[in-house]
Parts: sequence; C-alpha cells; structure tokens
Amino acid sequence: MTPAPALTAWLTLCLASGLGASKIRRLLQEFGLPENILSADRAQVSRIAGAEAADQFTSGETASSVARALEWAAQPACHIITLADAEYPALLLEIPDPPPLLYAKGDVRLLGRPALAIVGSRNATTQGLRNAESFSKAFSDGGLTIVSGLALGIDAAAHRGGLAGGGSTIAVLGTGIDVVYPRGNVALFAEIERRGLLLSEYPIGTPSIAHNFPRRNRLISGLAQGCLVVEAALASGSLITARMAAEQGREVFALPGSIHSPLSKGCHSLIKQGAKLVDSVEDVLAELGSWRRASTAPADDAVSPEEEGLLAHMGFDPVDIDSLCVRAGLPAQTIAAELLRLELDGQVAPLPGGRYQRLT
Repeated sequence: MTPAPALTAWLTLCLASGLGASKIRRLLQEFGLPENILSADRAQVSRIAGAEAADQFTSGETASSVARALEWAAQPACHIITLADAEYPALLLEIPDPPPLLYAKGDVRLLGRPALAIVGSRNATTQGLRNAESFSKAFSDGGLTIVSGLALGIDAAAHRGGLAGGGSTIAVLGTGIDVVYPRGNVALFAEIERRGLLLSEYPIGTPSIAHNFPRRNRLISGLAQGCLVVEAALASGSLITARMAAEQGREVFALPGSIHSPLSKGCHSLIKQGAKLVDSVEDVLAELGSWRRASTAPADDAVSPEEEGLLAHMGFDPVDIDSLCVRAGLPAQTIAAELLRLELDGQVAPLPGGRYQRLT
C-alpha cells in the first residue's frame, strides 16, 4: 500500500473540489506523482486544473476531507488503494477512465482473483432471484468472485450466492464506502464487509446521488472478465453495465426468459445484439475458458410424480388456476390443493392476479 505521506498527497489531489477524474489524469500525465503536482509551480498547475481548483489543494475543506479519509483508513480492514499501488486491480487499468484511488473494506485479495459481474432488475421475479443466487453460488464454487452493485433484487441475490460459494463477492458502491444504501441491504452490507469486499471510488460520506450509480457501473464490468445479465427491462440500468462491458472488451452473457415478461425483454435484446445466451453455468465457464467448477450446481428439489404432472402442465410461464384446470382436466379444488403443496415445497410461487409460476 502507499506510504502515509504519499497517500496524503494522493488524497489531497483527489479530494480537492473542482477537479474531475479527467483533470486528475492530465495532471498525473504532466507532472507524475501527486507529490510533484502539489509542489509544482501554481501557474503550471492552473494551466491544466484552473486557478480555482489549484487553490483547493491548500484549502481547509480539502485538509478536513483528507484527515477524515486517513482516519477511516486507520480502522481494521480499511484500505485506500491508489493507481501507484500493486493492489490496484489490473483489469481496471484497461478501462478508459480508471479511478485514481479506491476505498476498500474487507478482503482486498479478491481484487486479484478472476471475477464475473452479475447484474439485473431491482424488481426481480422469484424465479429471477433464484436463478441469480444459484448461478452465482455455482460460479463462486468454481473459483470466480461475483461482482455486483448491492442494489435490491438481482444484485443482492448475486452477492448472496457469491458468499455461499468458495469465491466470495465484491460489492461496488455508488456511495461513500461508509454509507449503507439501500437500507434494505444493511445486513448483506455487513456480511460482505466481513466475508467479501466493499469497494467505492467516492469519498467517505458521499450520500446516494442518482448520477453516481450509472458511473460506478463501469467499475462493476471493468473488474470482471465477463458480465451476466439476469432479468432486465428494456430501460434497466443493467443494460448500461452490459454496454460498458462490451465497450471494455468483456464477454456479455444474458439469461433468457418468458417472451411475455417485461423483465426478459432487456436480456432478449442483448442476445439479439450478440450477447451469449446462457441456460447453464457451463455456458459461461466454457466461454471464459479459464475456470472449471469445483462442484456441481444445486440439484432441483425432488417432487412427487403427481406434483411433477401438474408442473408439466404449468410450463414455465405464469398461469392461472382456470387454465390449469383445462390443461390437467382436474377440478379447481384439486388444482388449488396441489398448488398449495408445491408452494410450501418451494416449487411454485404465487403472482399478482391469481397466477402461479413454476420455479423448478
């Protein structure tokens, strides 16, 4: 890691207000390390950064922000990783705009391990959540670290699957690393902090700001060898991550779904554009080429012949009881009783409008 005096210089450069990432990169290209920038002639620095931004290097506000970051970094398992550090993720150096520094909490060794990004809808279906978690666990057991954005829905399921397997997970935040967002994931946040890695490019204390989340998506895709989209509407932010992955030269994968589901349309659109269609873990591992699963994917729960008969009549699209009565040739009371048993066994899930969907 960067020695304390050098880290102070990096923080001063990156936390001075008025300097965006592009100006910071230009300054680094012109002067070299941050210490050189801070000791350079003010007029030379102002030529690139602007006079107002150059003045911020010595402001009280910048000094306070630097002190706050150093205080955070002194806590257990807290790290600030700069572009000059060996721990900086090599894959991020390949993207057009790598962040000058990263705030990390947890197991930083995960940044050097092969990874797969898994993203999708915040308003996922029960089947989508199960797919995301089971696929993520299988990839994690195969040695891949699961990278996602800690959003509700598919992201959270992907993190849970990553933690359940052997490869763990990295959560890339759109807030400061000390800010839990969304609050519904507070327990998952703590578990990733303990057993995985939290990562952010935003300063300590940065709150939830809408435009920060699309920008952090380039890091989710940039940290991984490939990106798998599980359930996404056509306007989903997950498609931004997939587009960035393609632009970064990463493999893009998509899980197909029902032609009737709005949450499948984004994945189907990606497949039409050239994303790899995925219906098994092997589809991804074979494409990436470098990893093999250490264990098999979880087997489907066993069902009785009677229940399997009703499941066959259900298919995989949402269906109501009246339709099932026609398909199976059974009275509604019998169908309802079988559906209840299947629901209690986790084989089907009830949906709005009196419909049911098969999960296995």
